[in-house]
Amino acid sequence: MPESSVPSSRTPKRARVVILIVLALGLVTASWFLTAQQNESHTILVTFPNGKVLETEVADTPEKLLFGLAFREGLPPDQGMLYIFETSDRHRVKTKGFRFPVDMIWADESRHVVQAIEQAPPCPQDPCPYFGPPPDKARYLIQAPVGFVKENQVAPGGEMKFTLRLP
Repeated sequence: MPESSVPSSRTPKRARVVILIVLALGLVTASWFLTAQQNESHTILVTFPNGKVLETEVADTPEKLLFGLAFREGLPPDQGMLYIFETSDRHRVKTKGFRFPVDMIWADESRHVVQAIEQAPPCPQDPCPYFGPPPDKARYLIQAPVGFVKENQVAPGGEMKFTLRLP
């Protein structure tokens, strides 16, 4: 048989290599896109009864729910972190790994304050004390800069308004 009529064994190998490269690039692109989407933080503006607005970062990933404000250097004025628990309950939290104190505000499903704690100190290592549980079931927890509760007269019963800030 002439050489040109013999099927080349290289063609299927090259085709497989090209297909694998295309698939790998597709996976890398998809993972980059999904990771970029997950890293976008949602921001909720929390308006308190006195009209004060606190811009809160939503703890909406497993990492943020676990670590929250831990390992950060500080909390800018008028900013905080909002935890939205899956269920209403008497949740407790620690400040393990925090490097600064915070005020904590628990709220129920209707966004009424059920408890406010001022100046929860940071805890660099275990054993760390728990803060809470609040006297009533809570669905939300806001960690705010120290002095926020006092300055804005945050007290049980006060109703907050949540507004999602779109990017």
